[in-house]
Amino acid sequence: MLFAVFFAFWRFLQIVTLIPTMGMLAYFVHGWVELNQLTPDYVLVLFIVSVLALAWSIYTLFSYHRSSTNATFVAIFDLLFVGAFIGAVYALRFIANANCSNVTRGSNTDISFGPYGYASVADWDINVDKTCAMLKACFAFGIMNAVFFFITSILACFHGDRMSDRDQKTYYRETHVHRHGHRSSRSPHSRRSRSHSHSHRRTYV
Repeated sequence: MLFAVFFAFWRFLQIVTLIPTMGMLAYFVHGWVELNQLTPDYVLVLFIVSVLALAWSIYTLFSYHRSSTNATFVAIFDLLFVGAFIGAVYALRFIANANCSNVTRGSNTDISFGPYGYASVADWDINVDKTCAMLKACFAFGIMNAVFFFITSILACFHGDRMSDRDQKTYYRETHVHRHGHRSSRSPHSRRSRSHSHSHRRTYV
């Protein structure tokens, strides 16, 4: 039960962060397609990884019963996504040091306080580069999802070990019960055969 809560929580975080990542990257892909140009690798790689990871997260979240019984398989796939996100983030690493906003000081504005004088307040203009900010957000979400998928991989790995131990105990219990039932089923037959042979000998005596 505790595994289900933690697993669903981290899967939900993955879905929440992957949806805007996929949307912003789809915006860039659409722009390059409209210009009839090839999409750069630093956008295309992260976009493909985000789409696949989102589909995998949704599938494993809503089919939790199958995911729990195949926990080792889920752990391996999540670990592959960790490597994929690390590679995609590495391709987009140049955006980490980019300055996406520009703050400039405008003209001063005088504010009057009547008999108490006035104050001079400076106007500040903030210019944000939309393309740079979106790529930087995708870069941050990519790092976050690399961590998230590593956590779900560890959770699924531990759950897989528990499931295997439980299966071994169940198999041992079923085998023990089967053998015990087989012996008990043989014992009345052996008693009847003994009594029958004993009565048969008494007849001829």
